[in-house]
Amino acid sequence: MFKLFKYMNWKEWLLLLLTLCVIAGQVWCNISLPKCTSDISAILDDPNFTARWTDIVIVCMQMLGYALGVVLCAIIAHYLSSYVITSLLSRIRGTIFNRVNSFSSSEINKFSIPSLITRTTNDITQLQQVLTTTITLGLQALLTAVLAIVNIAQISIGNSAGQLSIVNVVSVIAICLVVSIIIFTVVPKFKKIQKATDNLNLVTRENLTGLKVVRAYSAEKNQEEKFEKVNNHYSKLSIFVNRVLAIIDPSLSFIMQGTSLAIVWIIGLLAGQNPGLLLVMSEFTQYSIFIIMSFTSLSILFMFVPRGIVSGRRINEILDTKNSLIDGQGLPPTEKGTISFKNVYFRYPDSDADVLENISFDVEQGQTIAFIGSTGSGKSTLINLIPRFYDCSDGVIMVNGQNVKDYTQHELHDMIGYVPQKGLLFSGSVRDNIKYGNQNATDEEVKNAIDISQSNFVYDFPEGLDYHISQGGKNVSGGQKQRLSIARAIIKNPDILIFDDSFSALDYKTDKIVRQKLNEEFKDTTKVIVAQRIGTIMNADKIVVLNEGKIVGIGKHEELLKSCDVYREIALSQLSKEELENDQK
Repeated sequence: MFKLFKYMNWKEWLLLLLTLCVIAGQVWCNISLPKCTSDISAILDDPNFTARWTDIVIVCMQMLGYALGVVLCAIIAHYLSSYVITSLLSRIRGTIFNRVNSFSSSEINKFSIPSLITRTTNDITQLQQVLTTTITLGLQALLTAVLAIVNIAQISIGNSAGQLSIVNVVSVIAICLVVSIIIFTVVPKFKKIQKATDNLNLVTRENLTGLKVVRAYSAEKNQEEKFEKVNNHYSKLSIFVNRVLAIIDPSLSFIMQGTSLAIVWIIGLLAGQNPGLLLVMSEFTQYSIFIIMSFTSLSILFMFVPRGIVSGRRINEILDTKNSLIDGQGLPPTEKGTISFKNVYFRYPDSDADVLENISFDVEQGQTIAFIGSTGSGKSTLINLIPRFYDCSDGVIMVNGQNVKDYTQHELHDMIGYVPQKGLLFSGSVRDNIKYGNQNATDEEVKNAIDISQSNFVYDFPEGLDYHISQGGKNVSGGQKQRLSIARAIIKNPDILIFDDSFSALDYKTDKIVRQKLNEEFKDTTKVIVAQRIGTIMNADKIVVLNEGKIVGIGKHEELLKSCDVYREIALSQLSKEELENDQK
């Protein structure tokens, strides 16, 4: 947890030091109040106290000053500590966000998306509460306990009443014993609660994301049972922790009241031999209460600090995770629009088998290469290696004449326009979503991208290009999302365009028009297409047929019909022999 303090800047360190000084001032004012009470008792015990009314006023003014000092210092200390911790964790939250953005798919899968969300939100909130409490309450309790013990020792020695100190020792031992039992009972549950929060987030997110499917299959009851299971687990942990913590207040209250009673009883027994004890009874009792409350606060703090430590560790796991994708030296490209795979193998992390085996092919500038194969043959996995979402396990991947590992990720991605398998749009206007690929694009370039991608439907919206797209593009159809995703990629005018089954939601006519316009407008741009439809890829310059992660055929449509059984089976499953023969003619 405290490892995160390395992210503080000099201004925050200065404010933190000032906060500690203010807290010290607050404790000094607070610890001076019992002495004023004792002084008033001594004045009232004087037979001539009526002549010393001015002394009483002076002491009362001192008490008022100390009380105001406590209030003022408390306000300043809480403000400064909240500012420092909030500022620090705001920066850490931003660092986590940027760190997660730099992760490869391997790191994302390692943590899982729900866990990353929980760590960025819930864990940061937990840490903020614990750190703020530790700085204010922790230091205040520690200083108060030390000064109170010193004052009690002076009173006991000065009045030969060491028995009174024993009462405080027994009280502190009792407090530590109660809290220790609670700590060892509760602390192990904190980590489980955070994991339960991850699972709760996972099920909730899954249900909301797949709400249409849930309703379509009338599976609400199944989802309710699934949610009920994780919710009950979380609830049981929370109820157990809260029940145990509920013991603290009555237990500590009993110890505090018992201590006060024991002090009065002992002073009553000793007062006959030492009348001076009656004058310091109020002061001694207040110092004793200070000690008990301080140790109570420290004990409670020690109980909640482990929760902050758990959250801190979860945050540090993200910050300390090394990205498996390391940027290269940033070598300049020596070619344009070329792709080369040389004996490439790939397996997912923690997998025992290769997903891709011995993949080799070359693509020249302006060519269209297509990948086809049965479901699970590795098509999407293969093209995800080009923008380096993953690193290949073995072999070399060249883009624009250089190994992809020699580029920085930013440089590599600038050369590529990527249209994912699932069209994804961001909340904002249509214009914003298209210009996401090129923030400096003009309205003329936006309109051109709309024309090429056949996204003219946007002009039918009441606001046109300013029409608001909801999160994930929930207020447009699947085909509209795909076309807008294509517009977003082509407005970037990259060297290489990658289409990961990005024409699947388009009708045949629109699919054909989009591909024709791409070939006309982007003659020098290399196009990489993954598709299931033969009609989408049959005119490609090179078609790669995959089967169980291996290349079983490379060539043009006509060649593969004759030489590749897998390709011919796929083609015949979609088109008749007559249609295939007519297409060849």
